[in-house]
Amino acid sequence: MNKKIVGIIGGIVVIAAGIALYTSANNKSSDSNTNTSSSSSSKVTGKVLSLGSTALQPLAEQVASSFQDKNPGVTVTVQGGGSGAGLSQVSDGSAQIGNSDVFAEEKEGVDASKLVDHKVAVVGIAPVVNSDVQISSLTKTQLRDIFTGKITNWKDVGGKDEKIVVINRATGSGTRAVFEKNILDGQNAVQATEQDSNGTVQKIVKTTPGAISYLAFAYLDSDGIKALNLSGVHPNKANVEDNSWPIWAYEHMYTKGTPTGATKAFLKYFTTKEVQKTIVPKLGYIGLTDMKVTRDSSGKVSDK
Repeated sequence: MNKKIVGIIGGIVVIAAGIALYTSANNKSSDSNTNTSSSSSSKVTGKVLSLGSTALQPLAEQVASSFQDKNPGVTVTVQGGGSGAGLSQVSDGSAQIGNSDVFAEEKEGVDASKLVDHKVAVVGIAPVVNSDVQISSLTKTQLRDIFTGKITNWKDVGGKDEKIVVINRATGSGTRAVFEKNILDGQNAVQATEQDSNGTVQKIVKTTPGAISYLAFAYLDSDGIKALNLSGVHPNKANVEDNSWPIWAYEHMYTKGTPTGATKAFLKYFTTKEVQKTIVPKLGYIGLTDMKVTRDSSGKVSDK
């Protein structure tokens, strides 16, 4: 009788052990599947606010759209406002990325030591006039004299008898800073109508007879305006690459400290061949690797 009981108990133990092993194996399999699924579906998510330079805005918007198509879990919002706004808002944490046409070191009130510079492209800037202006080229001296108020009529530079209407960018504009650094040689600009963006300047120059201003290359392809040569040198990609055209700048995307997550992924995408060799030139910018020279924050240009 005792042997039977022992046998029954032994059988129960064996069955229980088998069930335990089966359950354990299933649990391990389930855990493994869960981990694999989690790993395979791991994608970049988050929100990125990138604002500032309106010269960089068309490129940033296009790259953001392409990046979001590839990363539907990320929302990238691109806004203008000017380089000054971009640098100040990334500095105070209001934005993840501050877009600027100038080095942070050049902006008063910005602690550049707390910002990380991510150069993403080069932008050319050209003087533009209303299409009724009958000249095609100015010297640097003539251009400077117009923007400092010494020349006020187009007839004084070979055009028709027509008042020159200067349209300037606002003080915080990086585009203005680049233009004045390369053209005005430290002289003060004449008091004139000021606008906050490349887009607004483009519209006003188109509709104002005798108007002159300056625009990033991305805004030049428009009826009603024309870009001027500088001492016969045409504002184009090739001339920017070797500094024959001197009015250009790096497009900077600054972060406060080292970027992480969606911000890091977005900036990394900017440096890919797809962006640098396709989107950048298509919109009128110059890829970083195409430049034959470099320029530092003091304005010193060196061969690569």
